[in-house]
Amino acid sequence: MRCPKCGNQEDRVIDSRSSKDGASIRRRRECTGCLHRFTTYEEIEHELIRVIKRDGRSEPFDRRKLVNGIIKACEKRPISMEAIEKAVEEIEAELETESGRETASSVVGAKVMEKLHALDQVAYVRYASVYRQFQDIGEFLDEIQNMGRRVKTSVLQQELFK
Repeated sequence: MRCPKCGNQEDRVIDSRSSKDGASIRRRRECTGCLHRFTTYEEIEHELIRVIKRDGRSEPFDRRKLVNGIIKACEKRPISMEAIEKAVEEIEAELETESGRETASSVVGAKVMEKLHALDQVAYVRYASVYRQFQDIGEFLDEIQNMGRRVKTSVLQQELFK
């Protein structure tokens, strides 16, 4: 690892710790040339997921688009950024384990709706209105009535069956 201060490539690791729930390792290093201490992070390199859009186009999965879509649905709702980040991390993990290299945008949208349904019903309906492309108020009412029939699972409740 090149020292950020002097450019020397010789260093020694002083301390290593797990970080981000075990997803990365934080290392404190010391340059053997100038004795400057610096921190590096090591994490797993994830395969890039491609999202197949409705019109057949393919584009790289963009975490920022996912976060922004959920934030927009949760605007002016009592939902913390931590809850949104956790939902995004869970969606990403599910996509990586279930989808492989490619996934349909409908799968991503369905996962977002599942997470929003557990977080906040208003945010869920907002997202559903865009995702399902509601054309009139009747479609809103149908979705709201369907929500009443579904069982809302708590985020804290463990899933028994998948």
